[in-house]
Amino acid sequence: MNTPSIVTSEARAPQQLRGKARFEKILAEAELVLLAKGISGFSIPELAERLGYTRTSIYHFFPTPYAVLNELSRRYLVKLEERVEEAAQQLGQLTWQQMVFRITEVVADFHNSNPAGRMLILGAMASDESSRALELTIEHLGRQVEVLMASANVVLPASNPNARALTVELGTACLRLSYHFHGVITPEYQRESARAMISYLNNFASPEALTLP
Repeated sequence: MNTPSIVTSEARAPQQLRGKARFEKILAEAELVLLAKGISGFSIPELAERLGYTRTSIYHFFPTPYAVLNELSRRYLVKLEERVEEAAQQLGQLTWQQMVFRITEVVADFHNSNPAGRMLILGAMASDESSRALELTIEHLGRQVEVLMASANVVLPASNPNARALTVELGTACLRLSYHFHGVITPEYQRESARAMISYLNNFASPEALTLP
């Protein structure tokens, strides 16, 4: 990316229909540039050239390249939250260990199905804004973990450390390593993600065998 340092910035959402259409077209093309060049190779000049737009017309919505990547990151994080919430509602009468394992399958599948989102979430975050979005997502996913555990009569402590956020971070760390080593989430690392979370959560559960599907 052709900037000397990370500049925090947010997208300027358009109000008019014509502006909204251009906004979405810029994001769609930006995702293609991201997949082709990676985060370090992403630039607004190339984006403008590919779209046939002036740079100014892109800067109108996205003051910096990070504003584009931040918006893409935010959207993928929202989609990830929605996917996990949807899956959590379909877990039925599984044990809490099976629930955790199933959720890691869902998250791994999401990342493997969304290469741009995988790059932004598990690779290098674009700026402070996207990092804050990730923190919020961790908190939201942590609440899902808390609800799932409560449904199995396992209560997570409310005091520090934040057990639900730690659970999500432990699982995500395994997925991040898989991305960096292999470019995707492998079944082996997805399984280790589940094992890491289950091992930690087992500290708050009644003594029982730690088993995976």
